[in-house]
Amino acid sequence: MSPSEFAYRQTAAAGTDGLGLLIALYDTLAGDLRRGAEAERSNNLAERSKQLNHALVVIGFLENQVNKGTQGDLYRMLIAFYGRLRRRVIESQAKRAPDILDQEMAQVLKIRATWQKLQMKSEPAPSYLPPVARHTYPGSTSLTESRNSMNWSA
Repeated sequence: MSPSEFAYRQTAAAGTDGLGLLIALYDTLAGDLRRGAEAERSNNLAERSKQLNHALVVIGFLENQVNKGTQGDLYRMLIAFYGRLRRRVIESQAKRAPDILDQEMAQVLKIRATWQKLQMKSEPAPSYLPPVARHTYPGSTSLTESRNSMNWSA
């Protein structure tokens, strides 16, 4: 991650809630996997190792943050996902297979999109927006619905 990208993420994280921070971690993880795959393709093993080691640290952090008190379905699914993701990152290094990293990045981005949808549903419309700006997309009835109709991914 470049210094400017790090500064941007630090600034973005400063004014966000738990879901926003989780989304930022998923963005970081997806970026690590993408850069690791690119480094593998260019045969830059030092950079690949750096990126994937960071990805493993992020995975470990996310795994530690799962609410172990609930022990529900979400807990089991996330623990299984993080364990599988860790194994696949290590497998990609052993097999020198960047396509494994591409596949896992796609999975990370799918889950990230789910967290983003939850965040959008839980956010009220910013009070500083005038009423007209809250209904800018044709056919939408609220800013939240407008946001949900947009399809964005990192």
